[in-house]
Amino acid sequence: MAKLEHAWAQTREALLAALASRDEGLTGVEAAARRRADGPNSLEITRRRPWLDALLEQLRNPMSWLLVFAAVVSSLAGELTDAVVIVAVIVLSGILDALQQHRASRAIEALRARIALRCDVLRDGQSASVLAEDVVVGDVILLSAGSLVPADGVVLAAKDLQVSEAILTGETFPVLKAPGTSAVDAPLGKRGNALFLGTSVRSGTGTMLVTALAKDTEYGRIAKTLSLRAPETDFDRGIRRFGYLLTRIMVALVVFTFAATVLTHQPPIDSLLFAIALAVGLAPEMLPAIVTVNLSRGARRMAERGVVVRRLTAIESFGSMDVLCTDKTGTLTRGEIALGDALDVEGAPSTRVLELGYVNAALETGLASPMDAAIRARGEHDGLDVKAWEKLDELPYDFSRKRLGIVARDPSGVRRLVEKGALATVLDVSSHARTASGVVALDDALRERVLAKGRELGGRGMRTLGVASAEVTERARYGVEDEADLVFEGLLTFADPPKDGVAEVVRDLARLGVAVKMISGDAREVAIHVASEVGIATDRVLTGKELAAMRDEALWNLAPKTAIFAEVDPNQKERIILALGKSGHVVGYMGDGINDAPALHAADVSLSVDGAVDVAREAADFVLLKQDLGVLRDGVLEGRTTFANTMKYIYTTESANFGNMISMAAAAAFLPFLPLLAIQVLLNNFLSDIPAIAIAGDAVDPELVEAPQRWDLKGLARFMISFGLVSTFFDLLTFAGLYFVLGAREAEFRTGWFVESILTELAVALVVRTRRAAWKSRPAAGLLWSSVAVAVISIVLPYTPLAAVFALVPPPPAMVLMIATITAAYVFAAERWKRIFFGRMARR
Repeated sequence: MAKLEHAWAQTREALLAALASRDEGLTGVEAAARRRADGPNSLEITRRRPWLDALLEQLRNPMSWLLVFAAVVSSLAGELTDAVVIVAVIVLSGILDALQQHRASRAIEALRARIALRCDVLRDGQSASVLAEDVVVGDVILLSAGSLVPADGVVLAAKDLQVSEAILTGETFPVLKAPGTSAVDAPLGKRGNALFLGTSVRSGTGTMLVTALAKDTEYGRIAKTLSLRAPETDFDRGIRRFGYLLTRIMVALVVFTFAATVLTHQPPIDSLLFAIALAVGLAPEMLPAIVTVNLSRGARRMAERGVVVRRLTAIESFGSMDVLCTDKTGTLTRGEIALGDALDVEGAPSTRVLELGYVNAALETGLASPMDAAIRARGEHDGLDVKAWEKLDELPYDFSRKRLGIVARDPSGVRRLVEKGALATVLDVSSHARTASGVVALDDALRERVLAKGRELGGRGMRTLGVASAEVTERARYGVEDEADLVFEGLLTFADPPKDGVAEVVRDLARLGVAVKMISGDAREVAIHVASEVGIATDRVLTGKELAAMRDEALWNLAPKTAIFAEVDPNQKERIILALGKSGHVVGYMGDGINDAPALHAADVSLSVDGAVDVAREAADFVLLKQDLGVLRDGVLEGRTTFANTMKYIYTTESANFGNMISMAAAAAFLPFLPLLAIQVLLNNFLSDIPAIAIAGDAVDPELVEAPQRWDLKGLARFMISFGLVSTFFDLLTFAGLYFVLGAREAEFRTGWFVESILTELAVALVVRTRRAAWKSRPAAGLLWSSVAVAVISIVLPYTPLAAVFALVPPPPAMVLMIATITAAYVFAAERWKRIFFGRMARR
C-alpha cells in the first residue's frame, strides 16, 4: 500500500477512507492480502543467509585484507604458487569461521522466535493476538499500559493514554495522547494524536490506526541515517582495547622486520611478504569465530535451562556481573498474590471495603495487576458481582498518582467514584474517613493511625492498598481533578511469599561474588521483610524520597553500600543502576513490569520473564521461560565459562605467537636466509588454529568461575611478554641447534623450525589452558584429539607429496630427536613458569 503522507494532520474519517479500513478493523482476508503485498512489519528481514554470504562477511576483516595484499604482491612478483597458497589459506580460514557463525545464527534465530513480540489487533471485529511483524497498514491496534507500539499510527480513541517517546525525542516524561489532528508542520514531539513505532504505553488505554510500517516509520527513517548499535559491553570494550594494543605491536613488527631483512640483503619482495606474514601471525585471526562459537554454545546451553538469549554478547557480561538488582514482586516473591483481609479504618474486617475494592478491580481495563486479579478471585469466591453497577468512566493507573479510579452508577442509582491505590496516595486525596460511628474528618491523628497500621502490616510482609469513594455529579467526562475530598473506606491486605529456593540462590550468588540488591516500589517495611526472608542485607535502606533529595555524587557513594531501595519510581530505578555502573560495577537488573523498562535499558545485563509486559521483555538481554531463579546462578557460571574459554584462546595464542614472531624477526636479521617463508608462516597459523575452535567447548576449572572475571590488559600484556620470552629462548635454542650444531641448510632449517613451532604451540596450549598442573586438569576431548591430529599432520607433512608445495623436506633423524627434546624441555619450562606467574598474580 502506498505511503500515507502527514497522517497526523488528517481527520479520522479521511484516514479510514484512504486506508480502506474501519473502526472495527480489517477482516482476516484483507489483512492477509496486505501482508503478502507489503511484506513483514520489520526493520530487518531476518532471512537465513547462505554460507557464502557469511564467508564473504568474514573476509571483510582487516587481517584478511592484509593477507590479500600479500597475495597480490606475490603474484606481481611472479610468485604465483605463493599467491595461490595464501588465497587458499584465506578461504579455508574463512570457511571454518563462516560455517561456525552461520550454524550459531540459525540456532539463535530459532530461540528468539519463541519470544517474538505480539500485539492485540481488531480482526473481523474481534480482538486477536498477532505477531508484530504481521501487523499491516489499516489495522486497528488495542493498546494498554505496558504495550509497545508496533508501527506508526494515529489515535482513534484514548483514555488517559500516556506514552513514553524517549527513544525518539529524548523526553523523560510520558506524553498525553488523544484523538484529533495536528498541524502538518508539527514537530514529532508535538503530534499529540500520533503514535510511533518503538515507543511504549506508560498508562491508560487506547486504539490506534496503523498508517506506516517498518522502514516508513519515524523510527525506521532514523535507523536508515544512523548506525544504531547496542551499548558497548565490558567485554566488547576489552576486545577493542586489545585490538589497539595488537595493532601497535604489529605495525612496529612489520617495520622492524622489513628493515632488518632488507639490510641483510634479502630480496625485498620476500622480505615484505615475510614481515606481513609475521604481523598476521601475531593477530588472533580466529578470535571472531572463537567468540561466536563460545557465545552460541552458551546460548544453547542456557536455552536448555529455559533462558532465551536475545543479545549474544551479553553472555560475557553475565559472567562479569558483580551486582544483581532485582524487583521484588514476581522475581523474589512468587507473584501469586492472595488477598488477605479487607479492613476498615479502625482495623476491623469490613465487607464494604471488600465490595468497593472488588468493583474497582472488576471494572478496570487498564494495566493488568496481580493484585487486581487477587481481589477478583476473592470477590468471585465470596459471591460478589458487579452486574448491578454501570461503569461510566475510568481514571487509569499511572506511576505518578499510584492509584486508579472507576466512576460507576451503584445499585441505588448514585454516581460514585471508587478509588484504589497506594495507601499514602489514596489518603492524600481523602478528606474524610468512614468509621463504625459514621463518616468523620480525616485529621492528622487519624491519618497517622492508618499509616501506622500500614507500616505494621508491612513489617509482617503484607502489602496494602487504600480504598476510598465519593459521590460525584453527572458530567460527560471525568478526570484526575475529580480525585479530591474522598471518603477513605479502609485497607486491603495482600500476601506474596518468597519463591522457594530464592534464599539459596542469593547465597550462591554471594559465594560467586555477586551482590544482590532489591529495588522496589513497595513500602519500606514490606521490602525489609521480604529481604530478610531471602537473605538480602537489611542494615541500609534508601527510599525514593531520600533519593529525590540526593545529588548524583552522593548516590555514587551510597548505592554500592545499600542493599534495599524501597518506594522508588521507574526513573529512580534507572538512576540507581546508572550510579552503580558509575562506581565501577557491572550491573544486572531483573524485572517484568513497565516500571522496570528504564532500569532494564540502563543495566549491563538485563533479564525479564516470558510473562512480562512487552516493553520489559523487549528491553531484556535474557528472557526466562521458567519461574526458576536458579537459572541466574547457572547464567553467571555460563558467562564466566564462556569468558574463561575466550581468554584461554587469547592467552595461549598470543603467548606462543608473540614469542615465535619475535624469534623469527630476530633470526631474520642475522641468518643469511629467511627462517620461514610467508606461505609456511600462514600454514603454521592455519594448522594451529584448528584446535583453537575446540577451546570453545573446553572444560573450565572451578576456581576460574568463583569470582567475576573482567578484562585485564596489563595482566595480558605481562603474560604475553613473559611467556613470549620463554618461547623466544627455546626458539633461539632451536635456531642455534639447527644452524650451528646440525648445519641445516635452508629447506631443512625451515622444515625443522616449522615442525617445532607447531608442536610447541600445541603443547603449551594444553599447559596454559589451566592454572593447575596440566596433568590435573583434563582438557575436553575435542581439544585434545584435534591437537593430536594437527601434531601428526605437521610431523607427517614433510614426507608427503604436498611437502614441495610448502617448500618442506624430510628432516633427518638427528633433527627429529633434537626437536622432540627441545619441545619436552619447553613444556616443562612453561609449566614451571606458569605456576610462578599465576602465583605472583594471586598475591597482587
